[in-house]
This record gives sequence, structure tokens and C-alpha cells, in this order.
Amino acid sequence: MNKTIAPSHNLAISGERLWDALMETAKIGATPKGGINRLTLTDLDRQVRDWFKTQAEKLGCTVAVDDMGAIYARRRGQRDVPPIALGSHLDTQPTGGKFDGTLGTLAALEVLRTLEAAGYETYAPIEIINWTNEEGSRFAPACIASGVFGGMFERDWAYAQTDRTGETFGKALEQIGYRGPERCGARKFSAFFELHIEQGPILEREGFEIGVVKGAQGVRWFDVSLTGRDAHAGTTPMVARRDALVGAARVVEAIDKIARAHPPDAVATVGVIEAISNSRNVVPGEAYFSIDLRHPSNDTLDVLENEIRAAIAGVVAEQKLDAKITKIWEQAPTPFNPRCIEAVRKAATLCGYSHRDISSGALHDAVYVARVAPAGMIFVPCKDGISHNEEEFSSQEQCAKGAQVLLQAVLDFDRQLAEGTARS
Repeated sequence: MNKTIAPSHNLAISGERLWDALMETAKIGATPKGGINRLTLTDLDRQVRDWFKTQAEKLGCTVAVDDMGAIYARRRGQRDVPPIALGSHLDTQPTGGKFDGTLGTLAALEVLRTLEAAGYETYAPIEIINWTNEEGSRFAPACIASGVFGGMFERDWAYAQTDRTGETFGKALEQIGYRGPERCGARKFSAFFELHIEQGPILEREGFEIGVVKGAQGVRWFDVSLTGRDAHAGTTPMVARRDALVGAARVVEAIDKIARAHPPDAVATVGVIEAISNSRNVVPGEAYFSIDLRHPSNDTLDVLENEIRAAIAGVVAEQKLDAKITKIWEQAPTPFNPRCIEAVRKAATLCGYSHRDISSGALHDAVYVARVAPAGMIFVPCKDGISHNEEEFSSQEQCAKGAQVLLQAVLDFDRQLAEGTARS
């Protein structure tokens, strides 16, 4: 084993080997349109977990499973210190692609394969993780295992969550044989790094190879109900109407304008809208819609929320409606650890890849891990920014560059640990 702890510029991941692993696992749950349907805690999820466990054991890793089904594969280091962890998830959306989550998990595996092939011994153990139910497409909420790990959710509450058939998370976990004896959250990490496709168009549009993720945007979700009065569509004059759906439409337009007035990071989405009467010849007396509001700054989120509430109040007064606004979820902006961010930035520079700082608009396991350990993320471009879609694509070269930065960032942080400079 190489006892040198300084990062080696000669260590290079195999882009071909990583790509082969991506394509091999894509056969598990493959869809006719070239994507993957591998819902969490199904038999297909069990199959890919078994594959992952086997590959880790071939590298001589010690494999453990916690009581939320998260899998940990550890390669020993020179010292018995908390490991540098890296990984992502292997579950997918019903119409998922080959790269969302899977790239981060298999790139972590490729990092270990590279270290093992070179006989390179790190100062700290290196641990790769497959988190359970990141997608949240079968059991809500998303990132449920990392959420338990980070203290966001209680384990028993997570076990009680149900899918559309009424089956509980806990029962499904038992059925696939991946409820381990270890308490989720018991492990300590020196750091956690996650590689992921961007799931947006910024890197591709601006021509950057690597995104240095500074943190995750804050998220606020609202349910809004507007109430007017049901009326006959043919006999009620326009001036006498209290049309809740017209009110909702005007609020939706206002929300779009408000977000556009706070560039470049503000995003606001109305993803669900319903007219409760839902009849072609009834003036809708009640309408419901959702609001998804995101920004990296809590202060700006406050401004956006206040402006949206004011816009709703204005429409309600104009249309003679009543409004009920319920905030159903709030996730504060999560900054990643400065040393992890700098390790990623240095790695991209060392590799000669163009890079820019970026915020994550989506929730990832690293966001919850960041509550209890230093964490950072690496983004690579995906074609047209498409994700959660069978057409999702990132090239072999892009995946390889992300994995190389992941390797180099891990080695840099490992050097910091060895020198006693890493701080959480």
C-alpha cells in the first residue's frame, strides 16, 4: 500500500469502467424508452442493492446496513477516525433516467476501485453510501433515510409512511430484507461528498464542466384556497360573479411576475390547480392551488412570500373572494461546509475543468447530512437540464469528469485530516 497521504495527481478514475457500471445497473428496472423504473423498496430496488453490496465486498469493503435500509461500504484507512463518506441513491422515479442518484453512488464505487487498483491507502477510511428513498416517489417525503440520519425525521414516523396501496415503509423494508440492526444516525463522518447531475440547464447553457455547489436553496410550500360563490354559467352576469378560478389565474400570473423580478435565483411554481366545482356550466365558487417557492437566501424568501401574500390579498379584494393560505412545509437554505466547497473547487482547478459556483434547486441527501457532518456536492451537466425523465442524459465524458473531481476532493480533504487542519 502507498503510505503517502498527499493527493496524487496521477490517480485517474476509469470513465469506461464507470460508464459500464451505469449501463449495467440501468438494466435493473429498464423501461422501453431507455429510462429506469426502480421504485424504492421494491424487488427491483433489492436487486440493485444486492449488486452494489456484491461489488463493494469484492473490493474488500466492510458492508453494513442500518435500520432505515441505508447501505454503508467502508474501505479502511491508516487511522481509525470517522470516515470520509461519499455516495447518493439508487432508487428512481417511475419514469426516471440512468443518472439521477445512480451516478453519485457508482462514481463513489469507482473512487474506491481506483484507490484499490493503485494500492493507495488514505489516512481516513473511505465509506460509500446508498441512501434509501431519496426520490420520495413511492413513500413521501423524499430523502427519508438521510432525513432520519440528520435528525430531521423520527425513525418510527418514517416507518409509518405509506404508499398508494397502504403498505408502510417499515413493512416494505422488511420484505426486501434490508432492515439492518444499526441505528440510522449512529455513524459519524469526517465529511460527506455527493456527485449529482445538475437536473437543470445552467452548466450546459453556460458551458461549464463542473458545478461547485455552495448549498441548497430554501423551499417553502403553500396550499391556497380561494372561495367565491358557485353560480350558473349562463345566467350570472360578469359583473355579478365571484369567480374563484379567475382569481386563482390572476394570482398564478402574479406569482410568476414576482419570481421573475428577483433574478437570477428566485423560482416560484404553481404545480397543482383545481376548480372544486369542476363543471363546465358552473362559475367556480372555490379554487385550490399549490405554491412552490425557492431561493438560496432566507431574507429573499421572506420578501417573495410577503409579495405573494400581498398579491393574493389584492386579487381577493378585487374579485370579492375569501382566501386561506397554509404553509405546509419549510426547508431553510442549507449552506455546505466551506472546507468541502473549497476541496471541490480546488479539485476542479487541479483537473483543469471549467467550473462555477452554483446552488442546488433540488433537495438531495447531502442537505440532510449537512445537519450533522461537513458536506459538499459536485454537479455535472445533463442534456437540456432534463431530469426525472427517461430522456435524462449525461455523457460518459461528463460523468468521468465529475467522478475525477470527486476523487480529488476526497483526497484533498483526506490530506487536511492527516495534517490536522479539517474542522467542521
